[in-house]
Amino acid sequence: MKFVERTPEVSLDRTDFGILRLLQNNASLSNKEIAAAVGLAPSSAHERLKRLREDGVLRGSHADVNPKAMGIGLEALFLIELAKHDRGAVDRFMAEVVEVPEVRSAFLITGRYDFVVHVVARDMQHLKDLALDSFTNRPGVTRIETSIVYEAGARHELPQLQELRMPNEQNVGKRDRSQ
Repeated sequence: MKFVERTPEVSLDRTDFGILRLLQNNASLSNKEIAAAVGLAPSSAHERLKRLREDGVLRGSHADVNPKAMGIGLEALFLIELAKHDRGAVDRFMAEVVEVPEVRSAFLITGRYDFVVHVVARDMQHLKDLALDSFTNRPGVTRIETSIVYEAGARHELPQLQELRMPNEQNVGKRDRSQ
């Protein structure tokens, strides 16, 4: 399993960004609600949503579940150092680690450590067992440091950093998004 993410090669306009902003904050909005919020007919909003999914801009929808309802009593970050840094070892480690049920996310980083892995656990004993059984015994792991998360905040809406192009400035051959 490779984790190379393709960058969508699409031109997004103000309406696309409006749709994305709405969905990042509430993915359960109906097509009719989205259409009304961005000033489109429901059929046009539906076509835009379909294209955003096909183009890989919209990658999925997820529910924000209270961790305590799932039996999660604590969160932690594992800072992990690998012995080897060749592509095969790094890709293999990432692919295996994201399959561990307690792993929320894993990041390949620069600096002293190679990975930061966000994990959840029932309690301290579960966290200890997770660290020892699922991480420190992996071939190639030379060091692991654990930081307990006291509190977390998250933002679901991504900032709009891509420049908007006006319709007359869009590249020839790109899909027309004026629906």
